[in-house]
Amino acid sequence: MEPGIRNRVKELRAARGWTQEQLAKATGVSRQSINSIERNRYVPSLPLALHFARVFGCPTDEIFQLESET
Repeated sequence: MEPGIRNRVKELRAARGWTQEQLAKATGVSRQSINSIERNRYVPSLPLALHFARVFGCPTDEIFQLESET
């Protein structure tokens, strides 16, 4: 079974005081996509993950991590 992916998108967005709509515009996706990513219903593509890293100004591994297998 593949490990899941945790993300800090909601945390990083909230720390900047951005709405989901503002982040969606900054990353070029819909607000619904941001909502799905934040709720772990959708794992973004590598290009989108790299875009998040650019927008947030941090490495992708500070935004997305593999969940530990237990």
